[in-house]
Amino acid sequence: MNRTVVRGAAACVGILVASALAGCSPAAGGGSDEPLDWKLTTTTAAPSGDIDSFTFASYAEPYSLDYAYAFDYADNSVLANVCESLLRLNPDFSLSPGLAESFAHPTPDTWVYTIRQGVTFHDGTSLTAADVVASMNRHLDPAVGSFWYSVYQNVASIDQTGDDEVTVTMTGADSQFNLGMGGSAGVIESAATLAEKGADYGNSTGGVNCTGPFAFSGWESGESITLTRYDGYWDKSLAAHSAEVNFVFMNDATARINALKSGSVDGSWMLPMESVSTLEASGRGDVLFGLNTAVGSLVVSDLEGPLGDVRVRKALMLAMDRDGILQAAYRGVGESSDVLTTESVWQDASDAGRAAAFDDVTHYAKDVEEAKRLIAEAGAEGEELTYVTAPISNDFSVISQATVAAAQSIGLKVTVETVTPNAYTALFSDPSAREGVDLFYTSWYLSSPDPLEMYSVLRTGDFSNYGDWSNPEFDALVNEAVAVDDPAARSELTAKAQQIANEELPWLPLYQAPVSLYLGERITGVQPSVAFLYYPWAATIGAR
Repeated sequence: MNRTVVRGAAACVGILVASALAGCSPAAGGGSDEPLDWKLTTTTAAPSGDIDSFTFASYAEPYSLDYAYAFDYADNSVLANVCESLLRLNPDFSLSPGLAESFAHPTPDTWVYTIRQGVTFHDGTSLTAADVVASMNRHLDPAVGSFWYSVYQNVASIDQTGDDEVTVTMTGADSQFNLGMGGSAGVIESAATLAEKGADYGNSTGGVNCTGPFAFSGWESGESITLTRYDGYWDKSLAAHSAEVNFVFMNDATARINALKSGSVDGSWMLPMESVSTLEASGRGDVLFGLNTAVGSLVVSDLEGPLGDVRVRKALMLAMDRDGILQAAYRGVGESSDVLTTESVWQDASDAGRAAAFDDVTHYAKDVEEAKRLIAEAGAEGEELTYVTAPISNDFSVISQATVAAAQSIGLKVTVETVTPNAYTALFSDPSAREGVDLFYTSWYLSSPDPLEMYSVLRTGDFSNYGDWSNPEFDALVNEAVAVDDPAARSELTAKAQQIANEELPWLPLYQAPVSLYLGERITGVQPSVAFLYYPWAATIGAR
């Protein structure tokens, strides 16, 4: 593979000249821009005992704790500790039984779930198959407008077929449906609570009533969410070590890092990389890196404008100094990528599928002259693009400025609009927020252990196909792959879809990097992994 780990290269190189890359200066609490010496960590020491409470900082306030709308890091990192799914997505990205103690696939178009007995919601009522049916059916209700509808798009019906049994009947074979039951799409809530709370369900007023190791206690808008240990939790192996967890919303990266350095906040996911050395030097905790399924990419959100021409998209890709971006934004932690998936989700692929997915693709080495030729061929000189960013962390600043520099180097103009972190989140869920926007950055994670999830969201008309890209051959391949149960055979079809996306660039892949975590000196026990978005990670944290 022509994908080089660049952790040892010098920062701020290539076209990311000083005038265009303010992100090469220390920010968010200072720190060095030297490459980091890093390694993946799979676990931390077990707790020595329980703890009264701990505090985690989030870069943004959750959009909602309603599982139908929990679609981003801020939402799911909280929800994972309160609400549970039919299956459990583990830190190693394997799936195991959750609220469904088992499942069966008796015919190509049915999935049958046996619901675990002896489970109670946080109000003390028992989990039933009827709760499962009610929770799942919300994704099919147009009035709800679930952000996870794509997981359910092939569902014909969801029925209780026994005292503890739920059968999902599909319109056709769908391998992805069951894989999606380990994420927000598989979360189960009390049917009575859903009916009682109505429009307030999942917000700061209504809260949630689920089955996880922590119960929702309160949400002070703009400030924090508090969870308390649920002593009636069914899974004793994941009983919470802390009596309370406080999530504080800290949009300002400098304030977030200073709080970690001082010890007033015990931890945080998704650290600003430019502050890692400062955090390490503080002696108040540890910076850790774990398994990730995310690729940092530029989402092309308007194909009616200049980027509707694939030659312009390729030109911009060729003009980007992605190794330089990785150094400046992530201090060399990770590697540049030409595709939209990581190898971590190809674990069950065949050798042929994996080779086609990563070896037999176009590798976009930086070539400004070729990029200029493509722009001239497309007649796009002087065209203007709008790029939206937010002050979330230094990588947002680095990537926006690098995009401007790359575009200018090949004769394009870019206007950068900066919005709040919460407004930025709306880009992923509200079409009106994307009006007039050509590009925005995402670190797009997968919620299941299958690369087909990535390409399913790029089919014509899908909720997350933000630029309305359409390719009939691609759609046909993905639809064919969805119907294949065998993961090895499915991977070979998915690889062909990856090749098409690599050629047409509906999104522009930049790099992949591990998930980052800071643990203060008071706490231990968590397993660093992007599965923190669905696994009850806070329950594993106790006293160091």
